[in-house]
Amino acid sequence: MNRAALLLLADGRFPAGGHAHSGGAEAAVTAGRITGPGTLEDFCRGRVHTTGLVAAALAAAAAAGADPLALDEAADARTPSPALRQTARRLGRQMMRAARTAWPSPGLDALATARPRGAHQPVVLGVTARSAGLTPPDAAHAAAYEAVTGPATAAVRLLSLDPFAVTAVLARLAPDLDEVAARAADAAHRCLTEGTGALPAASAPLLDVYAEAHAGRPVRLFAS
Repeated sequence: MNRAALLLLADGRFPAGGHAHSGGAEAAVTAGRITGPGTLEDFCRGRVHTTGLVAAALAAAAAAGADPLALDEAADARTPSPALRQTARRLGRQMMRAARTAWPSPGLDALATARPRGAHQPVVLGVTARSAGLTPPDAAHAAAYEAVTGPATAAVRLLSLDPFAVTAVLARLAPDLDEVAARAADAAHRCLTEGTGALPAASAPLLDVYAEAHAGRPVRLFAS
């Protein structure tokens, strides 16, 4: 098992474009929903159990060998916000570029050809994990981890929060990440025989509203 590849894939320095996105944190800060470490923790916990769970399940299913095109359609159906769909595909394109350089594979090539404008990022993440020799639970953990570290890092920059306090927030969220990854991996296993309907469709309507509002703002620090 290639654990080093998992560390590389989950590393914030992996050039997949995530540094330019706040995962909804900037809009939540603007709305007064995130004001410090406590409210950041609430935001991240809610995010990982909704959109994070969906992303982790999509990534795990792709890593398990489910049809990535069917998963991409399932991701579209689970992303009602046009702004978030556009963001997911933009991040998918960027991850695809990095992944095909790091772990060239026929699976990545086929997905890039079938979705030249970009597949949803969690689907690309899962195909990348499979190409790197990682397991579905590995892919689920990477997606769940990304669901909270993006907003946490953005909050440090947006509110000048103490990085040590934010790291403590992430440490307290570790059990939630393990739980979400386990649920996602189980759903991915069922997806192989039951189809994409077995994948979770947890929603976070406020994140959708924030995404649309954020996309229309002329001045912003993060792309989403």
